[in-house]
Amino acid sequence: MWFNSSIKKAPKVLSKILLSKRHANCSTLTTGLDLKPFNSKISNFMKNGLVGEARGLFDEMPWKNTVTYNAMIRGYFQNGFFESAVYLYKQMPVHDIFSYNTMICGLMCNGDVKGAEEIFERMGYQDVVTWNSMISGYVNNGLMDDAVRVFNQMTLKDVVSWNLLIGGLVKIKEFNKAEEFFRMMGVRDIATWTIMLKARLEAGGLVEAREFFQDMPIKDVQAWSTMISGYLKHRSVEIAEGLFQKMPEKDWTSWITMIDGLVSNGRINNALRLFNEMPQKCKKTWNSILLAMVRNGLVKEAHAVLEKSSLSGVVSWTNIMKGYFDTGEVEVAMKVFELMTSRDTTVWNVAIFGLDENDRGEDGIKLFIKMKEDRLPLDEATHTSFLVICSNLPSLNLGKQIHAEAIKAGIDRFISTSNALITMYFRCGNVSSALLEFYSMACHDTISWNSVICGLAHHGQAENAIKIFEKMRLLSTVEPNQITFVGVLSACSHAGLVEHGKFYFSVMRDEYFIQSTNEHYTSIVDLLGRFGRIDEALNIVRQMIVHGVEVCASIWGALLGACRMHKNVVVAKICGEKILELEPYNSGVYMILGEMYLASGMKDEAEKIWVRMKNTGVKKQPGCSWVESSSGGKVFLSGDKTHPEFEKVSCVLYLIYLEMEIGVSSVC
Repeated sequence: MWFNSSIKKAPKVLSKILLSKRHANCSTLTTGLDLKPFNSKISNFMKNGLVGEARGLFDEMPWKNTVTYNAMIRGYFQNGFFESAVYLYKQMPVHDIFSYNTMICGLMCNGDVKGAEEIFERMGYQDVVTWNSMISGYVNNGLMDDAVRVFNQMTLKDVVSWNLLIGGLVKIKEFNKAEEFFRMMGVRDIATWTIMLKARLEAGGLVEAREFFQDMPIKDVQAWSTMISGYLKHRSVEIAEGLFQKMPEKDWTSWITMIDGLVSNGRINNALRLFNEMPQKCKKTWNSILLAMVRNGLVKEAHAVLEKSSLSGVVSWTNIMKGYFDTGEVEVAMKVFELMTSRDTTVWNVAIFGLDENDRGEDGIKLFIKMKEDRLPLDEATHTSFLVICSNLPSLNLGKQIHAEAIKAGIDRFISTSNALITMYFRCGNVSSALLEFYSMACHDTISWNSVICGLAHHGQAENAIKIFEKMRLLSTVEPNQITFVGVLSACSHAGLVEHGKFYFSVMRDEYFIQSTNEHYTSIVDLLGRFGRIDEALNIVRQMIVHGVEVCASIWGALLGACRMHKNVVVAKICGEKILELEPYNSGVYMILGEMYLASGMKDEAEKIWVRMKNTGVKKQPGCSWVESSSGGKVFLSGDKTHPEFEKVSCVLYLIYLEMEIGVSSVC
């Protein structure tokens, strides 16, 4: 249990150490082995994370002293082996003050406050390190009252004791109490002054903090960096830059603080200039500068800078590629992808997702297949991205295949993967598989619930969608959000549950305090309009205008659809004009208005709207349909005869129509 394969080296290490002692005094070997080399070796193993090697050497040692046990226990805590540390502590024949202090510190760090208190109470003697360990433990576990209590019980306090307590008070923003203890201190060190400087900055008093900084009797690099960081957080960039230039000495952290602050304040060029002046370059900072340039739309500039840099790496190039995808320059993004000498899984994921985001889902599928052929590792993000593509196409067969791949890879239990599967199955029309995936999940997040509610609503299963929503409200700790109510209101709209829809619309605002968006207004207007309550729907739109809420085209469109259904030409004209103000090239609106005018005997109005459509240069969008087969997807546009197998398709359609006519005749 304790060992790995390298533990076999431990006896050899022990033999070498024993042989190196062959000239030692014989009395030393008979009365007790010199354990210092062994203990040092154990400490080094633990520092480097070689827990198995340390345990192997420990087990092979013929004699062990308290220092040996202490080195092992401390190493176990350092490497996260909490239970092993506690077990070995209990096996120790004798405990010294270092044993107690190590245990108190380790237990506190792991949240076992009660265990640390028990050891503290059993100790016959506590030194200042013991008391400080207790204060530090209480502070780190958020027990400031206990930290103050222990501090007040101390008969002898050193500067560390004061700093721990004051730092803890600053951490919980008890600035006044921190100030009280600061004034009570006899001796202060640079850490004390820096802690109080942070307190003044946290309290928001930039002027007061600067005065305090000027009055500090001693200032080290950290104090200067703290003051500079405060100015940067308050967006006083010029003052921060001036202070940085005045620093008597700068360390690596101060350079990083200044550069990161410039980036966060949008001063990309300044950050780049300072980075070039930096004595020791940092790849992480370099990538943060490039990422900031990309996010600010300077993708080409970032690309040019990267081409000249010796710090280019896979992260840098991935950011550039993503930047091009985000700006719609897909070909350039893929060129960057192809030219990358090293591509990890993240690079492929970004490329696949980027292609789908730019309506190149089929190319994303090809890239995924290439990734599999090259036997590259597929992670959670890979599968999720591919499932999104399957949802958008939609392609159920491909979705099922990737589901099988996810099961084989053991990542089908990840929440994000399951959520993507639910969405894919719903969009591809396989409701039962979507629900099966939902109910098989160990736990659900907001996206899980929303995916099911919206999916059921989309497929007309309004009652089931509402049942799921009520389960979410009553049985789950997950809070509904804006998207949840979009699904619920949509479900009510499709099923004609007018009163339910009005109720949930008020619940959203009054119980969950969620601000209504255009999607919510569209759903409630559509719901009311579908069932002839057009005046009520129009009143909601008018209320939106009164309250300064922008009425988008989708809301007017929902009301227009209701008017078409209930032949309300007057309101339809209002809605149509409002939509055309926002979307002058919306061909569907022209067609609906023209159709309604004709049906109402308003031939002149119909001709006017068609002439207006022609003069604006609007053309009716052709209908589109597609068929998925084993060889892939086939897309067909209305009136398009350019398909390579157009004649064959037409022949098959003719035969189908013929069989339908024969079938109808035989029934008649």
